[in-house]
Amino acid sequence: MTVPPQTQPVKPSAADPVEEFLKRRKKATINDVAALARVSKKTVSRIINNSPSVREETREAVNAIIARIGFRPDPQARGLAFRRSFLLGLIYDNPNAQYIVNMQMGILDKVRGSGIELVVHPCDKTSDSFLEEIRDFVELQRLSGVILLPPIAENRQLIQVLEELAVPFVRITARHGDDNSPPIKTSQVVSRDRMGCQQAADHLVELGHRRIGFIEGPHTYASAKERRQGFAEGLKAHGLDIDPAVTAEGAYSFESGFEAGQKILSQPDRPTAIFASNDEMAIGAYKAALQMGLSVPGDLSIIGFDDSPLASRIYPALTTVRLPIRDMGRTAAETLIDQDNHRKHTMIFDAALVVRDSTAPAPKTFKP
Repeated sequence: MTVPPQTQPVKPSAADPVEEFLKRRKKATINDVAALARVSKKTVSRIINNSPSVREETREAVNAIIARIGFRPDPQARGLAFRRSFLLGLIYDNPNAQYIVNMQMGILDKVRGSGIELVVHPCDKTSDSFLEEIRDFVELQRLSGVILLPPIAENRQLIQVLEELAVPFVRITARHGDDNSPPIKTSQVVSRDRMGCQQAADHLVELGHRRIGFIEGPHTYASAKERRQGFAEGLKAHGLDIDPAVTAEGAYSFESGFEAGQKILSQPDRPTAIFASNDEMAIGAYKAALQMGLSVPGDLSIIGFDDSPLASRIYPALTTVRLPIRDMGRTAAETLIDQDNHRKHTMIFDAALVVRDSTAPAPKTFKP
């Protein structure tokens, strides 16, 4: 009788520890990542915070574990560990909603996936508690950086508060300083608004327009002053001046553009063109022209400023000065996240005219 050879029992294959973890359906922690990757908690922390002092193969292995188990760092815990939060603050008092949205999108382009979050804080610069409100906001959130939008980016008292709090910040502004005071020496993203407004004036004059209306922004805004100055310089190069009779101040809003358009177009010798200091007011001027039975651009050419998404969607498409707002927001965030906060950086963006369908040669005859 032949005795069959004795077979060795088959050992079950080792279970994947990550799969076993996932079956437990528990919220992943940094300790879980460290245990599954067989590294220290300190190593995981360094990888989360993009420290260069980690070997690349270790970084890749830990990131693979993080992706598989869906680990998300706790911003509050990170803030306690590093004695600061991982939050950027965007502070503004600006009536132009589309400008705010575009700026946010640019900032989010940079912070997305970085572990840093954006906190948006609208405020009222005319409030008696304006400065204390922002001080409380920055201290409560323990912000790692702040981005200031115009017009509060020009507020020297606010800048002093942020310097006292020792929080890094970047100003978005239309110029380095104003005409009657020294420049504010901080990190800043500067747009050359004058350049675009000069181009707008050139374009209208080259089309044969001589009587040109102007809807300017609020006089308290540095951007409004820059745009007026640029437009005036552009007209002066052709021997023309801004005419007070066909000039009205707006508030960078559609409603104010509509009211200013009505005022300008009601003049006995109405203009054949209007330059508005932003797109919202330019579109308001469209409505005023329509209500008065005027066609754009047959009877009236209109130019805006910003190149907001609406500019290419309305009919006729709006000729406007393009300001790279989204790029400016991205650059401001990069300055706070990537660069040495002890240095003062100035990043400059050019404005440029985008010609569409709302401008045409001046009519030879028109109804006053």
